[in-house]
Formats: sequence, C-alpha cells, structure tokens
Amino acid sequence: MFRSLLTAAALAVFAPAVAQVPAYPASFETQEVAANGTTLHVRVGGAGPAVLLIHGYGETGDMWAPLAAELARDHKVIVPDLRGMGLSARAEAGYDKKMQGQDMARLLDALKVGKADVVGHDIGNMVAYAFAAQYPGCVTKLVLMDAPLPGIGPWDEILKSPLLWHFRFGGPDMERLVAGRERIYLDRFWNEFSADPKSFDEASRRHYAALYARPGAMHAGFAQFAAFDRDVIDNHGFLARGKLAMPVLAVGGEKSFGTMMATVAEAAATDVTGAVIPASGHWLMEEQPAATVKTVTAFLRRK
Repeated sequence: MFRSLLTAAALAVFAPAVAQVPAYPASFETQEVAANGTTLHVRVGGAGPAVLLIHGYGETGDMWAPLAAELARDHKVIVPDLRGMGLSARAEAGYDKKMQGQDMARLLDALKVGKADVVGHDIGNMVAYAFAAQYPGCVTKLVLMDAPLPGIGPWDEILKSPLLWHFRFGGPDMERLVAGRERIYLDRFWNEFSADPKSFDEASRRHYAALYARPGAMHAGFAQFAAFDRDVIDNHGFLARGKLAMPVLAVGGEKSFGTMMATVAEAAATDVTGAVIPASGHWLMEEQPAATVKTVTAFLRRK
C-alpha cells in the first residue's frame, strides 16, 4: 500500500482550493480511519441515525457538503473518500466494488455504527449496492443516484453509449497520457455529462483537478473502471441470492439517466421509488443541489 500523503504541507497546498467549494459545517470532524487493510479519509458530523454518503468518479466526498449539512440536523453523517481516492490512502489493489463494500462495513465498525442509510452517486452507487448486498442487515434505506450497476438490468445496453468510452480506457500508457493533463481529461466528464457545463463551476473544477493530480490518484481512478468485469461477476452472484429488500430511491438527472435509474434499481431491489431531478445532467449535487437535497432528505426522513 502507498503511504497516505495527507501531511501538513499537503493540506496547506490544498487549502485555497478547499475554501472555494461548498464547505462542511464547522461541527464536522475529519478522521483517518483504518478499515479493511487501507486507511480512509472520513468526515463525520451530526447526531442521530447514521447515514453514509459515497461519492463517485471525478469528485471526492467533498461533493456531499450541502446534503451533509442538511442531514446533520437529525442524522450522524459519515462521508468517506473511497479507497485510493481523494485524501484516502493509495491502496495498490482492492478496487472491485465487493472489496470496497467491505471497506464501508469496516468503516462503520470502526465508528461503532451498526446500521445506516446509504446514499451513492456514480461509482458510489456500485459500492453502495455491493455493501447492501453483502450486509443487508446494516442498510436501512438505499439511495442510488444517476449511474448503472455492473451486470445488472440494462448494463449491456448502457455500455453501448459512446459517452462511456472511459469504461474501457486502459493499457500501459493511460496514466502517462493523462499525467499533467488531469484537468483536460476531467473537463470532458464535467462538460459532457452536464445539462449545462457552467453548472459545474470553475472553483469545483480546480479543486477536484488538483486532488486527482496528486500522486497515485489517477491510478486509483482508472482502477475503479478496470474492476468492472470483476464487478459484473460479483453482482451476478449477489443477485442470485435475491433482490435487495430495503427501500430504495433511484434518482436520475433529467438530461442523464432520468427514469432509466428506476429501471436499473428495479433489477436489483423489490421496493423502489423513482425520482427525476429536472434540468440536471449527471452531476446532481452541482447542477441542482437544492432539488437533489430536498428529494434525498424527504426519502430518508419518510417513516
């Protein structure tokens, strides 16, 4: 495992960028939590029933700040950076979603949390599903936001989209090709997956591009996609045991997955509520934060 690069000097470098993105409430604390053979950078705040927020590619746990601030009014909010990403340690392996689902289980164990609502976006969907499938008794409600699940439902049809070229972007030179050009690479996603690229603001772009330019960060990001073939096999195995039984909210951006998100979730779960965020592409928390926060919190607070 690479050693964590979270040092005082590193934090000083990133402080200006962090100050420009939506901030977590001052009551939130950050921790480095040993979990499942790696170390996760985690934000924790609030009190009440636990909720776990899992980010996706092109972002880190920083994306959840507006939702975390609202949920902290009546929840204990737990927001990790995924294995190898953001400010978490650079793990050499373990980027299959089954393993990362186990990361989430061990994280909750370390925080002495027995059950939690779980919210995922993008790659976070895949980790959230793998966590819920392996530890269904630990997940009270599940929210899946605007991304498919490998091997489940319309996965093969979704893969045909030319916008998803990055799922198969690989080879020995991929990291060298992108090194020093992380912003160019990531702008493709922020622009092409937005209803309006201006909604993903410049401060956020600078912030995330800087984080993904850190040593080992793009390697970890590429590894998330390289694991999809393994994820398909694992998800077929999970599904063979039966669909998820906990309540699931499937949220799609109107200009992205839309109602297809409910179709994806219905292939994996029996109790699915669908929702579409108007005038949003894939980046729901950046493009339509108020509507997204309202939709998610209403579901989580529903009795």
